[in-house]
Amino acid sequence: MASASDPGLRDQGALHEALAFAEELADAARLMAMRRACSPLQIVAKYDGSPVTIVDGDIAHVLGELTAERYPGHAIHLGSVDEAARTPTWVFDPIARTRGFPAGSELLATSIALVDGLRPVLAVVDLPVLRERWTGTAGATHFNGRPVWTSAQKRLSGARLYTTSRGAFSPEGRAAVEQLARVCTLRCFGGGCCAYGLLASGHCDLVVEEGLQPKDYMAPACVVEGAGGIVTDWTGAPLGLHSDGRVVAAATRQLHREALQILKCAVPARHCA
Repeated sequence: MASASDPGLRDQGALHEALAFAEELADAARLMAMRRACSPLQIVAKYDGSPVTIVDGDIAHVLGELTAERYPGHAIHLGSVDEAARTPTWVFDPIARTRGFPAGSELLATSIALVDGLRPVLAVVDLPVLRERWTGTAGATHFNGRPVWTSAQKRLSGARLYTTSRGAFSPEGRAAVEQLARVCTLRCFGGGCCAYGLLASGHCDLVVEEGLQPKDYMAPACVVEGAGGIVTDWTGAPLGLHSDGRVVAAATRQLHREALQILKCAVPARHCA
């Protein structure tokens, strides 16, 4: 986890205060989501064809207003990497993996991260329906207030793997992930933000995804790293707002190294060792 570049965020008291505020945001999002969870929801398509509901926009609006009031000098991520490099930036996913919300999924999640110097310094991943929450900072992740740590799994041959569905990967990515899955002892599909929380809590050992946006991976990455894990892109580079959307999260550095030996073959302009 990179150190904070903002002078205020170098102070542990300020960082804890910001984390407490992030939990306030998660509380507000949970309340709004649960009020609408059992109601009919209109689904519309975003510019990229992915689904969104009016609740996403309502929650994003409230989180933005609350943040602007509390931290007027901070930015809210709207796609500008240059701005985030200069200013502490909040990254929200009001309803992670929205397609599950109107379908009644219990894995509905809200993720919140504060990014400083292009890296997350704190995060909240909240599951409103299940009333479960992970919070993460450098060196510490908690689940419902209790400290958690990743597993000690070091080899792919004994690893429990989470991935998104096969259709979510590029042909090259799918081939690499299928190769990875054949080595692992167990493969599970889906989970979204929850999969990273399970990794942070030691219930799985490896998460591999492709095609993500910063709002999808910033908070989960912080939660995993705070619990002792490692999260990078498929080349082994740290994740930031500039990353290409390929994510591998592992419980240990040894396991991460083994996974990269397979995944790097799927990255353009890279060659297998």
